[in-house]
Amino acid sequence: MDDARARWQARFDSALTAGRVRDADFTTLSGQEVDPVYGPPDGAPVDERVGWPGEYPFTRGLHPTGYRGRAWTIRQFAGFGNAEQSNDRYRKILANGGGGLSVAFDMPTLMGKDSDDPRSLGEVGHCGVAIDSAADMEVLFRGIPLDEVTTSMTISGPAVPVFCMYLVAAERAGVDTRRLDGTLQTDIFKEYMAQKEWLFGPGPHLRLIGDLLEHCAAEVPRYKPVSVSGYHIREAGSTAAQELAFTLADGFAYVELGLSRGLDVDVFAPGLSFFFDAHIDLFEEVAKFRAARRIWARWLRERYGATTDKAQWLRFHTQTAGVSLTAQQPYTNVVRTAVEALAAVFGGTNSLHTNALDETLALPSEQAAEIALRTQQVLAEETGVANVADPLGGSWYVEALTDRMEADAERIFATIEAMGEAGRDRAADGSVVHEVGPMTSGVLRGIEDGWFLAEIADASFAYQVALEKGEKRVVGVNCHTESVSTPLEILRVGHEVETDQVAALQARRSARDDGAVRAALADLLAAARDGRNMVPPMLQACRAEATLGEICGLLQEEWGGYTEPARF
Repeated sequence: MDDARARWQARFDSALTAGRVRDADFTTLSGQEVDPVYGPPDGAPVDERVGWPGEYPFTRGLHPTGYRGRAWTIRQFAGFGNAEQSNDRYRKILANGGGGLSVAFDMPTLMGKDSDDPRSLGEVGHCGVAIDSAADMEVLFRGIPLDEVTTSMTISGPAVPVFCMYLVAAERAGVDTRRLDGTLQTDIFKEYMAQKEWLFGPGPHLRLIGDLLEHCAAEVPRYKPVSVSGYHIREAGSTAAQELAFTLADGFAYVELGLSRGLDVDVFAPGLSFFFDAHIDLFEEVAKFRAARRIWARWLRERYGATTDKAQWLRFHTQTAGVSLTAQQPYTNVVRTAVEALAAVFGGTNSLHTNALDETLALPSEQAAEIALRTQQVLAEETGVANVADPLGGSWYVEALTDRMEADAERIFATIEAMGEAGRDRAADGSVVHEVGPMTSGVLRGIEDGWFLAEIADASFAYQVALEKGEKRVVGVNCHTESVSTPLEILRVGHEVETDQVAALQARRSARDDGAVRAALADLLAAARDGRNMVPPMLQACRAEATLGEICGLLQEEWGGYTEPARF
């Protein structure tokens, strides 16, 4: 047995002895035993960039046991109407076998507005749950053991005050916040690139993210305060290589932010997680995920000095591609979602959300959400895909695609870094001066110049042209258009959700201690001005039932807004 395989075997045996391998049937449908991993024959050369599961550079996965150690977390993205309605949906997801929660917020919450703000009219509770203060968070997670269930929250612009409300809800439920686990999206870079839900300019947002990194490293160590998101970049029309490169570049910038705060990379880097799109081209997606792990590990070790495996690990959540769903023949979306979920599993995702067949039309109905959940459960329980770590590893095709994806990403990194150096001041020794770091400078310059926006727009346009010409084919859209499908019954959020939420918010304002709210907000403003970490005073404001709109409005008045550059 060669040394590399022997190292893997020793790690697997250690996990087995320690009880970290699931007691399950790891045979084929016909009862044939399968090994936990497969590799080249003994004595054959092993490409170090491919390696073995659980071994740097982690191309084949983070753990030697693969999914035999722990299956991916089934984490369904959900939230609609008010907190009580969403709480009911969460309980059903968990009761039906979901392993974690992923919170969808409505548009006013995503933009830091209260439900009774005139700009919120008609949007309350429609694309997610309405959260105005910590009291709503209490209702949202009522009866759910937050120290046992991992919770992901998909929000970036107002992520920090929303997270503070989550911490206050946990406190009120008697949960030790040091035991909270999950992810907060927080990734503001992708908002400027793709999703467009920012509150301020990049500088203030990075200030808040830096404060959050410090606070979580010290006070909420299990929670991952930044989930770097490529999903929205891909949904906006990027290629797979662009999604990979832009996302990892953003991640490197957050590493540089932590280092600029004097944090230990081995302490804070494990708090960074990732969120990728799983699109319909199965093998390209598998290659993207494998390349992502390899690139991240190498950069963290060689560029940023990480010495531990955990600091070099790229942990990621995956959501199947919403942009691939079609309003035409919507039941076909079940097939698309299954293929995309399979790509995520073959790629070694740590958690997964499967889209519902009706999400191109509305929020998922209960039946559609159940089918999406069952899709993951069929993959996990019936197909055998969890039996073997990185089952496509060693495929000439998959390895060639992985290498190509890595090379394409490295070319994009070089372009971003070059943008960051252009026109910058230089030190006496000729080195370029960066306030945070070279990748951060490049990402900010690309945002300011509209470069990311233009790159995504060009890729999206090229795909649309190919679709219009019939070079790219989508079933039900430009081929195989005959159908016996009938219109779907879709979920509709009634207007009473908004009126009830506004009434509850106004009653809450009347009942709270206004003096305590004013004092907490004044201390928050003082912290924004004097350089203190803003999370503790923001927590105090949330404990006093300051609303999201009050907190975000205070900071917008202090820091101003942001207008993106025109670039077409």
